[in-house]
Amino acid sequence: MTAADRDLSDAGTLEPTGTGDSEGYARGLSPRTIQMIAIGGAIGTGLFYGAGGAIEQAGPALILAYLAAGLAIFVIMRALGELLTYRPVSGSFAEYAHEFLGRYAGFVTGWSYWAVWVATCMAEITVAGKYVQYWFDIAPWITALVVLALMFAANLISVRLFGEGEFWFSAIKVTAIIGMILLGLGVLIIGFGHAANPTVTNLWADGGVFPNGFGQSLLVLQIVLFAYVGVELVGITAGEAREPRKTLRKAINTLPFRIGLFYIGALLVIMSVSSWRNFHAGKSPFVEVFQQIGIPGAAGIINFVLLTAALSSCNSGIYSTGRMLRTLSLHGEAPAALNKLSSRQVPYVGISASAAAMVIGVIVNIISPDKAFAYITSVSTIGIIFVWGMILVCHLLYRAKVARGELPAADYRLPAAPYTTVLALAFLALVVVLLFFTESGRTAIVVGVVWAVLVSLGYLGLTRLGKSGDATGPVRESSAR
Repeated sequence: MTAADRDLSDAGTLEPTGTGDSEGYARGLSPRTIQMIAIGGAIGTGLFYGAGGAIEQAGPALILAYLAAGLAIFVIMRALGELLTYRPVSGSFAEYAHEFLGRYAGFVTGWSYWAVWVATCMAEITVAGKYVQYWFDIAPWITALVVLALMFAANLISVRLFGEGEFWFSAIKVTAIIGMILLGLGVLIIGFGHAANPTVTNLWADGGVFPNGFGQSLLVLQIVLFAYVGVELVGITAGEAREPRKTLRKAINTLPFRIGLFYIGALLVIMSVSSWRNFHAGKSPFVEVFQQIGIPGAAGIINFVLLTAALSSCNSGIYSTGRMLRTLSLHGEAPAALNKLSSRQVPYVGISASAAAMVIGVIVNIISPDKAFAYITSVSTIGIIFVWGMILVCHLLYRAKVARGELPAADYRLPAAPYTTVLALAFLALVVVLLFFTESGRTAIVVGVVWAVLVSLGYLGLTRLGKSGDATGPVRESSAR
């Protein structure tokens, strides 16, 4: 019986909450923590800050864009959930690419996901500096460096501290959104506050649902998709979650509710309380709504929430990149030293290497603070589309092997597959095509091509050096602790 078969034969059983597992990690993430990580992963600065420019571009049609992208994300997560039920491992995306597509695909997927989170973390520490300037006149690069150092230290101490940090960061974001929704409903239903013309007719009365045309609504999809970066983080936690199959299923199954409440619900209320024409790029729509309602210190409150969202994203970035580097190292696709675990079962070398790479974001802040965010997010945009696409392709290949009787079927399945899988892939392909129609999108394409060349050269160099790695099996436990 293979390791994958043994994992599958245990499906439905509860893993012990002991100190480690076959990958050497401690199962220090409780179900409560995993649920909050899943919630927090679906809420970021893309909603709190970036939605202002998206509303200006698409108007009320933005709600439909978030709904369409949300459906695609749910399919991706259910596909990932099925793969995780089949074999729950940390670094899951690279593992499944190794198994179903071969070593090159695993190499590219692992390093690409690492680059996505390094870039995302650099982007978040970039904007964190701007948020802190609301209260203090401090150079953004100094704030970026301090934030990076704090999150790095927290991740080095233990996975439990990372989880607790994410729990409270997510709690703050959730509280802010629910508070805004409740206040907005109060405005609409009982006339609470001082908003000028609060009414649900704002969703269609001022230029219609597509006030700037259907084309602009399509182009906003790339902004919307970037806002969902992080939902796949629960897949990385599989190796350190208690009762992973039970916990991860619940986290994935509640995703539609989270998208419906935190994105669709929030945007419905925002654009009902105030006309979409009152929202603009560079200003949080939450600040606008709170100010219209008459909440004292609205800008300060939301600025604090934005800073929290940035800290949360950086925390997640350091966590996920450290685990992904270790997965690559265990396959012989990164330096062997990166597979070492500390006495607290934390991949401290991988975390340290990732944090060192993130210092580039601090340097970019010094050299070009005005364009830093745009440069860095272009890496995340194209990289995450590729990773999500690889999850779907691996799911298709897994289902094909199940159909041929080569692998047993998981008891947690994506509904209507493979049709839903193909539709989600088509949606991602559409977004890639749309990237060619905007300046930032074209930058992302160029960055993607350059990255593809670099990572391919890295793979060729690896194979020429004759380094070997297990291309299809589960990761091996590190002997270096």
